[in-house]
Amino acid sequence: MNIMLFHSTYGLRPAVRAAADRLRAAGHEVWTPDLFDGRTFESVEEGLAFKDGLGNDELLKRAVLAAAPYSERGLVYAGFSLGAATAQTLALGDEKARGLLLLHGTSDIAENASVDELPVQLHVAEPDPFETDDWLSAWYLRMGRAGADVEVYRYAGAGHLYTDPDLDDYDAEAAEATWRTALGFLDSL
Repeated sequence: MNIMLFHSTYGLRPAVRAAADRLRAAGHEVWTPDLFDGRTFESVEEGLAFKDGLGNDELLKRAVLAAAPYSERGLVYAGFSLGAATAQTLALGDEKARGLLLLHGTSDIAENASVDELPVQLHVAEPDPFETDDWLSAWYLRMGRAGADVEVYRYAGAGHLYTDPDLDDYDAEAAEATWRTALGFLDSL
């Protein structure tokens, strides 16, 4: 698979590169665009402040420009938290998208969003302060109405970005379960 993997509000940190390497070792081609121009952050708040300074339109423009040279190949869009939201937006707008792998995040769905049985897999903590139960239930229903084929995996007791070993949220068991399931999902596409 050709995978476009977007980073979280922390920026393009070592955990994102390690995830890309894991995916490459499984035989996938992976791109990890740096939407923050080399900036990384120590807290969600710092990253969000930087993102807000860029603006959502500029962030999305950067993501589209990063994916555009490869979209004809049929990309799987993937991302961590904010990067998952970005991946979702691009996948729902790309008729050639092969799949959507969401780690730790989702996004709003346009009312007119429509896909043809797009395979989607979501991995989130339970509970997750950024992905509440009510939000996830509504998101799941809206994705289904848009035509996506959605699988959701919840990890009790894990922190929000539980796959990043450099953060306090890290949960080794949940991270390994996520990668095992995600790699199976990618192999099925």
